[in-house]
Amino acid sequence: MANHPSALKRARQSQAARQRNMMQKSRAKSAVKEIRTALDENNVEKAKEALKETVSTLQKTASKGVIHKKKAARKISRLARAVNRAEARKAS
Repeated sequence: MANHPSALKRARQSQAARQRNMMQKSRAKSAVKEIRTALDENNVEKAKEALKETVSTLQKTASKGVIHKKKAARKISRLARAVNRAEARKAS
């Protein structure tokens, strides 16, 4: 553990930031999981609603620097594609 006052403060700040980041990442993972479970249950309407909220959550997480912006874009793209495919299957 640090001994210098500024190092102690930095350790406290790092710990607080780590807690915030873990919370944001967990929220994003839960949102993605909600879409996946809705798709597994063939509930397209629920998946479409969850997608709207998940897009916002992933973009917010990326803007805070918790995950990379391109990772967020990739996840959003893949989730949207999965929802669209499920909707197309249901329509036909």
